[in-house]
Amino acid sequence: MSGIALVRKPGPHIADGLVTYVQREPVDPGLAARQHDAYVAALAGAGWRPVYAEPADDLPDAPFVEDTVVVSGRLAVLTRPGAKERRPEVASVASVVRMLGLRVVRISGSGTLDGGDVLQVGSTVYAGRSARTNDEAISQLAALLPERRVVPVDLEGVLHLKSAVTALPDGTLIGHAAHVKLPHLLEPAEEAGAHVVTLGGDHVLMAASAPRTAAALEERGLSVTMVDISEFEKLEGCVTCLSVLI
Repeated sequence: MSGIALVRKPGPHIADGLVTYVQREPVDPGLAARQHDAYVAALAGAGWRPVYAEPADDLPDAPFVEDTVVVSGRLAVLTRPGAKERRPEVASVASVVRMLGLRVVRISGSGTLDGGDVLQVGSTVYAGRSARTNDEAISQLAALLPERRVVPVDLEGVLHLKSAVTALPDGTLIGHAAHVKLPHLLEPAEEAGAHVVTLGGDHVLMAASAPRTAAALEERGLSVTMVDISEFEKLEGCVTCLSVLI
């Protein structure tokens, strides 16, 4: 068993989720639910035990659980989402991480942080300055993680840092230079190719919308599992933001 995958089922109002950098498209809640089940099944198939946060049917963006908590070892940093509408999502996630025995702290005051702006690579934590995450929260995060090196990163034209860049199992950063300025970026063939979830060993999870990138990563020796998350992509979601791996 690799660990625990914190997830939350999408509700009937998911089509009302926030969009910022994309045009709104119709979202099929039934299809979204089936895609989410397949996503969770892929995590379980890789050895991650799914643990569900309580349903939050009145909060359309609630399945994007990554934005509510940042986990470093046995420490859970509860976020203060930049969109006020999303802040009620945090309480039920807090209950889960406490139940799992993690030590819980939180971003407070005027700090705003979305977990999708936090990319952990070894001892380094990249924190995106975005419309949802501010410098005050990044400073708080650095103070809460004294054993890690927290590096602020500016973004261009994307919602979150992990919309632009993630990391392969060997620590290689994969992302789009048009959105983020980081050294030695591996440029993916598709927009969604920047979104990789490391599942353990050389196994990664990617969206079905990035087949050319998946093929290139397989040529690098990685094992790639692909899932269709089209309904979440319409809401600027990606494979990283639908779970928190603990």
